[in-house]
Amino acid sequence: MVEPVLAFIQPGHPLYEGELELRFRVLREPLGHTRASVKFPFEDDSLHLVAHANGAVLGCVLFHPEDAHGGRLFQMAVSPSLQGRGLGAKLVRALEDALRGRGFRHVHLHARSPVVPFYERLGYAVYGEPYEEVGIPHRNMQRDL
Repeated sequence: MVEPVLAFIQPGHPLYEGELELRFRVLREPLGHTRASVKFPFEDDSLHLVAHANGAVLGCVLFHPEDAHGGRLFQMAVSPSLQGRGLGAKLVRALEDALRGRGFRHVHLHARSPVVPFYERLGYAVYGEPYEEVGIPHRNMQRDL
């Protein structure tokens, strides 16, 4: 397999539809949600980092700035055939490096309970009480950059 290339894109980029499709297949379809539930109102104001090879989007992670110092990581998805091989960690680390370069100092996220250990390995810490989002248990997590 060709090593995936990481690239920042915006809505309208040729890879954006592939990003939406990956997000739907990995994050929404398994929960019985519709394709329309994939897009967020703040998509255009967010950073979109994708991993792609041969025209296919294999992974993605998004970041929405909430102020000059931080924001929320969201919509982290990796193609099921590549999960557990380090692509997700590579995406998060590359995003964090880019955020540091832009002056951001902290990141928070809403982690689905089963992936809390993944984010803990990347230095994120749980805070607050468990809650339900999109019909499944979540935990808030944060990390200083």
